[in-house]
Amino acid sequence: MSEASPQAVNRLLAALPDGEYQRLIPHLERVPLSLKQVLYDVGEPIEYVYFPGRAIVSSLSTMEDGSMVEVGLVGNDGVIGIPAALGDNIATTTAMVQLAGSGMRMKASVLKSEFQRGGLLQSLLLRYMQAQHAFVSQNAACNRLHHLEGRLARWLLLVCDRVESNELPLTHEFMAQMLGVRRAGVTEAANSLQQAGLIRYTRGKVTILNREELEATSCECYEIIKGEYARLLSIKHS
Repeated sequence: MSEASPQAVNRLLAALPDGEYQRLIPHLERVPLSLKQVLYDVGEPIEYVYFPGRAIVSSLSTMEDGSMVEVGLVGNDGVIGIPAALGDNIATTTAMVQLAGSGMRMKASVLKSEFQRGGLLQSLLLRYMQAQHAFVSQNAACNRLHHLEGRLARWLLLVCDRVESNELPLTHEFMAQMLGVRRAGVTEAANSLQQAGLIRYTRGKVTILNREELEATSCECYEIIKGEYARLLSIKHS
């Protein structure tokens, strides 16, 4: 098992008191998270929970025809597989790595036991679940009510915050899938942002050039989601 500073790996772990974190160390293992790796699929038991570092993991809802849309986004501020802490270890969404990196994993049974101790970990996980609920709720409203350019700006900012980099390995096809829209729509929105000098898009990579203006272009949902995470978890993004 690998030991690592929580600050270098995951902000949720970093928020734990040293005593609680020390109890987790023997159960934490550093693992690579590779692009398109499925951590668990719908209906599968959740054997491990994952604390991403600079990787991004999406929770995907899959339709009968195989189409998928992102319903949750977890980076270095969260944990994948949290239902296991509540006693239900069957996945209701697919957890897929969308930006490669690394993270820490532990047995879901260990997280459940630690959760039941009632310490700060329990409080953090409950507030994290509330933040995730706020994300899902705001995301649903955003997808219905806001124009695609603002939604794309919001999504890029959320990803940027969690990987702590302005260079994002993203394709138009992938962004369209995450936003639940046609690729042509994302291409048009990305071109608009590029022409305004906010981003630069080359094949398979988006670079944020003007964050301040990208935030101004984003719909209100970015600040709402960011604010909820900061309020509930005291995890402040860049």
